[in-house]
Amino acid sequence: MHIAWLGKKSPFCGNVTYGREVTNELLDRGYQVSFLHFAQEETSEAPWPDCPEVVLPFIYKSQVYTIPTPKSSKILMDSLEKLQPDLVHASLTLSPLDFRLPEICEELGIPLVATFHPPFDSKLRNLKSSTQFLTYQLYAPFLANYDKTIVFSDLQRDLLIKLGVPPEKLAVIPNGVNLDKYSPGVSPLKFHPQFRGKRLFVYVGRIATEKNVEALLKAWKQAEMGYDNKLLIVGDGPLKPSLEPFYGREYGIYWLGFVADEQQRIDILRAAEVFILPSLVEGLSLSLLEAMACGIACVATDAGADGEVLSNGAGIVMNTQGVTTQLKTLLPLLRDHPEITQLLGQKARQRVLEKYSLSQNITCLERLYSQLLEKPRFSAYPLFS
Repeated sequence: MHIAWLGKKSPFCGNVTYGREVTNELLDRGYQVSFLHFAQEETSEAPWPDCPEVVLPFIYKSQVYTIPTPKSSKILMDSLEKLQPDLVHASLTLSPLDFRLPEICEELGIPLVATFHPPFDSKLRNLKSSTQFLTYQLYAPFLANYDKTIVFSDLQRDLLIKLGVPPEKLAVIPNGVNLDKYSPGVSPLKFHPQFRGKRLFVYVGRIATEKNVEALLKAWKQAEMGYDNKLLIVGDGPLKPSLEPFYGREYGIYWLGFVADEQQRIDILRAAEVFILPSLVEGLSLSLLEAMACGIACVATDAGADGEVLSNGAGIVMNTQGVTTQLKTLLPLLRDHPEITQLLGQKARQRVLEKYSLSQNITCLERLYSQLLEKPRFSAYPLFS
């Protein structure tokens, strides 16, 4: 089977990780994969191994959305006509091209799958979640034109059904983690002079408004966690320059910046006792799943599907409102009771083994692909029928 994957290779975000992990696993299982992505032709982004690439030109690209050039649509169509894949899988990049893709694939007679990533808070408890809800409202009518749209949780599925996407067009396939790579283990970071003998708490993600990192920083500062406890902030983003000067090493807070090397990120997770995700909105956080797979006690808000992942004792779930107050109580508790963090870490790892392995994810994806290829196709666009 030949799969044309339309996604992102940069800048680094959950969508990029999702595309890399899934396509690499498909290649390992013997599938042919072509990778179509937005890039400048002169850039030298690292290639996917054994994966032919097609570059689509763009005007602007960020971690959140992409603006393609006017000719990108024709380049995409010509490329698909030349590649002749059995199926197109679009890991949606919040680009205007997302809305044209069903017509293009319909004209070429190619089945089309989408993965819909945008974070959300189904309870709409804050302004940021309301903004994300507009994205769901905008996309819902177009997702109905895809042969299948993959979402990460029942919550996300129910939200799209309420917005008019037919239930039969949706498939729930959660994010998955490579459990061989992300596992408990000894970390060299534990022997670093600054961290030897210390209890480490960690945040991994963007330093942006929707991630609510300042709530964690305020709680850490107010809780006076003491010399033997350190908070590691891993990631970069627009709020980092304004936050870092006020929350520094004098409070036991270490800003490690963006860590590109995957093994280094795994070492950081293995060294930590507690992973904290204070987000206002989420989809299904890969960083959270990776931390759980490494056997760390996890604390996260119930934004998106993260609360569902940690439910029934797999972690501690907070409300998105009043995160600082909740963490001010939780942080000393987790500091003073290592037996609690050890138990939560074991339960987190077990939950990932049961429901969120990459292997299970790809098996579900294979089944979905096969179903679509066996299904007779009827045009939704009379112009092309």
